[in-house]
Amino acid sequence: MVIPLVPEPATIRLPIAGFDARDDHAFPGRRAAVVYLQGCPLACGYCETASSMGPARRAVPGEWQAIEGLLATRLDELDAVVFSGGEPTLHPDLPAAADACRALGLAVGLHTAGPYPERLERLLPRLDWVALDTKGRGADFDRIGGRPGIWRQHALSLSLLLEAGVPFECRTTLHWRDLTLEDLERLAMTLADCGVRRYAIQLARLERCLDPAYRDAVEDAPPREALETLIRRLRPHFTAVELRG
Repeated sequence: MVIPLVPEPATIRLPIAGFDARDDHAFPGRRAAVVYLQGCPLACGYCETASSMGPARRAVPGEWQAIEGLLATRLDELDAVVFSGGEPTLHPDLPAAADACRALGLAVGLHTAGPYPERLERLLPRLDWVALDTKGRGADFDRIGGRPGIWRQHALSLSLLLEAGVPFECRTTLHWRDLTLEDLERLAMTLADCGVRRYAIQLARLERCLDPAYRDAVEDAPPREALETLIRRLRPHFTAVELRG
């Protein structure tokens, strides 16, 4: 009698750049851990994680397994895991890692700029919440992200989220080198017209910006009061709109 061989499950490989054991702001309403994955196809001047992310690399065997084991020991303290980066959808083993988290009983969140809509589509059935980083409208998105044509990929990702019914928010990191107040309002209204219901504007933290030119305040930047006035104008167009930072 020949006993058929059962193939061993494929090993999940993810390049881990960082881990926050608890971040109650990463996934609204959940006690979440955050797993930061290394590598990103974009080059935003205001990026505050690039210095710790480093360039994309192949995962070392056991990296994800160590994180999974750590999560398993903290199930009494956590409700969710959020994959962030960098750009987490860069990595093909992310769906398998999401499945592993769900097997532990954890909800799964994702922070992404949407550069790989086909990968996001595969992930969506495994996700409970998404934060979509929306850098600008059309050519502004490409300019800020440093990659021509990326706004079209982002637009496809936004369409997938709108159709899937997975709870999500769009968020824009604001540096006055990149956007004017008028640019920001046009972006917000475009998102509202598309059907986005939750929107957050988060101020870039100058001291952490990747590009040294972004670490100095812009002399003619609008005052915070102007931003707060904009938020009030936007509120009727969204279920929730928030200024962070």
